[in-house]
Amino acid sequence: MNRATKIIELPALTVDLLKANGVLIDNVFASLWREVGMKTILSRAGFNKRSGTPMSDVMFSLMLWLWLQKESIGMFARECLQGAMGKDVLYDTMNREDLNWRKFHEQVAHKTVQTLKASGKKAYVVDDSVKQRFGKKMPGISSHFDHTSGRHMMGQQVLTLGLSCEEGFVPLDSELFISQTKAIELHEPFEDGRSIAAKRYRTAQQCTKPEMVGAMVKRALNAGIMADYLLADAWFGTKAMIRLTQETALVPVLRMKKNKMKYRISEFVRGETVSQELDLQALYKHCVRKAWQPIRGQKYQAKTVDVELNLAETKDTEQWVKVRLLFVRGLAGESQATAGKHDWAVFLTTGTALSAAEILELYSMRWAIEVYFKEAKQHLGFLKEQSNHYAAYIASIHLTAIRFCLLVIAKQTQGFGNIAQARQTLCSNSTDISYAGKLWQVFRAVISGALDGLEALLGDAAARVMDVIDAHIECWFLQVLQLDARTLRLEALEINDE
Repeated sequence: MNRATKIIELPALTVDLLKANGVLIDNVFASLWREVGMKTILSRAGFNKRSGTPMSDVMFSLMLWLWLQKESIGMFARECLQGAMGKDVLYDTMNREDLNWRKFHEQVAHKTVQTLKASGKKAYVVDDSVKQRFGKKMPGISSHFDHTSGRHMMGQQVLTLGLSCEEGFVPLDSELFISQTKAIELHEPFEDGRSIAAKRYRTAQQCTKPEMVGAMVKRALNAGIMADYLLADAWFGTKAMIRLTQETALVPVLRMKKNKMKYRISEFVRGETVSQELDLQALYKHCVRKAWQPIRGQKYQAKTVDVELNLAETKDTEQWVKVRLLFVRGLAGESQATAGKHDWAVFLTTGTALSAAEILELYSMRWAIEVYFKEAKQHLGFLKEQSNHYAAYIASIHLTAIRFCLLVIAKQTQGFGNIAQARQTLCSNSTDISYAGKLWQVFRAVISGALDGLEALLGDAAARVMDVIDAHIECWFLQVLQLDARTLRLEALEINDE
């Protein structure tokens, strides 16, 4: 590759990246690679070469190929590396059963968290995402319910734990989950049944999602990546998740399903305390339906109810803990007096001193993982590598996360001037989305002030413009807090399927 073709071949993201084996790739990313200390991290994670090509060069290329906008690793090797490194070297590395991709990912994530230097609230966020796939020889494909589409589909499901804070979002760990429905088995056995890839395959088959989340949270804590809260949507609103937070001293803020789980409410009636166990639907009718209260500064109505929940794993024992339930609905109109069948949601926390506004603010930090999944699928190669080896799927989910981590580090340490405009949106979304509520207050004041200055030209239209902007922003916040009608109805459908 010569200098005449470099400008055409490579996008602006790479400014003097790689210079090895006669291949010139601009060097901004190479500087970042050295700054992070990737060679040292790879060595500590046990990434040793098997061929003549240094492992650091192989890994560098695997991190890079997506950003060069090539459709496949083969095309990247052929058009960009030009014989300096063949595609077989890249695929062989991804297919290795002995590489500890989780350890590699963990160390990069730890480095990324250190660059954030966040002093505010920190929360672990857990969620899953499904990549639709149909290959008959792709082990680990099974049937999953996709929350986005609201239907079951064949594909690979990835469970991810991340850290969300004021300055950014960092993916910390990922695990493949294989359901028991229509699962495709290995088309050939692992070379070594004791290998890392073989063990993770068995974990994907045998462990439940709460067990996977518990293992990921404990690994993050052991690695020194600390948080105060654990956030998750309704599909993780279970007793198992709450028990996990009790074990790890985390405060959960969970969206809860309107299922048959019972809560004990105690009330003082005629001079004595009366207790009864009610599910969410019954609690709503008993003490919420006609008692909605506004939340200052927000277009929501809410009602907090302090109850107890039995976390015991067996029916013969009791382990009651105090929890706060927050019932929330968005206002369709100022005259709305009662809630409909589906237009309310419930959040649970063991932080019984948290206000309604604080609970919603904390839960909004969960949105960062949704942004991560979107960017991972669209730009960062999420399960895009063309391989039928299970080890390659493990490699792919961690490589995706590491690419994201490096972009976050670049944003924090080098500024926007050293990152391509094509990735600027990714980086800014990942850092600012959690606190969009506060930012919108500032932006609205600026916009409103600008419209006031144009009032002489716009007349009554200025007020109408502001109303339109407010309406769009409100719709967006409903989506962030999962209070939109579609999400609420999907929850209802999921409950009916249980």
